[in-house]
Amino acid sequence: MTLCYPGGELELFAAATNWKRYVATLVAPYVASPVLEVGAGIGAHVPFLFKPVIEDWCCLEPDRRLASHIADRIAHRELPAACRVVNGTLDHLDASDLFGTVLYLDVLEHIDDDRAELARATTHLADGGSLIVLAPAHQFLFSEFDRAIGHYRRYGAEALRSLAPPQCRLVCCRMLDAAGFFLSLGNRVLLRSASPSPQQIAFWDKAVVPLSRVLDRCLGYRFGKSVLAVWTKTSGPATGGSTQ
Repeated sequence: MTLCYPGGELELFAAATNWKRYVATLVAPYVASPVLEVGAGIGAHVPFLFKPVIEDWCCLEPDRRLASHIADRIAHRELPAACRVVNGTLDHLDASDLFGTVLYLDVLEHIDDDRAELARATTHLADGGSLIVLAPAHQFLFSEFDRAIGHYRRYGAEALRSLAPPQCRLVCCRMLDAAGFFLSLGNRVLLRSASPSPQQIAFWDKAVVPLSRVLDRCLGYRFGKSVLAVWTKTSGPATGGSTQ
């Protein structure tokens, strides 16, 4: 079964190159081939995270229109030749398919049963591989925008850590975009907008994200409007890990 994505913000956020570069600096050290990106959207993260050593990057996208867009980008060489697209969900993968990295970049909040989703994802993760989740933070910031694009929830750091799949060890859990938190708070309390404008995205990306890169380090990645968690699959029982 394929799904239809209700949001229309993917093209807007594709222009947020400073944000994607920032996320890439934190995520890239854990990315190893082959890669499975769940809910790849229009493939906007691929150019920032792809490395020449990656031989296979599978874009798993349940929306037929978005999957077709990714296929077009691959055909026109806008995405690396090592990329391929599968229109579907984890259920469309072969049970034997294993990956060195599984990515959920602003995707898990769109999935009703998030715990079961990550448990299924782990069955496609090779031993020693990384499961990486980036998600919007703080349920009290849940806004009309979240509702409009099909979010079920936002996450606190503890809530995301509690979703640790079987046989996975937490490597890090970080809050990101401290300065951007106040923009989200303003939208939640004052603007109550169901969709940001291109001008708002540009201001956030060009003025706020560079400030957050400095603030986040100063604050020890303990405050922000997004949360990033990385787990590593172990061959034995899961153990505790770093939170930074």
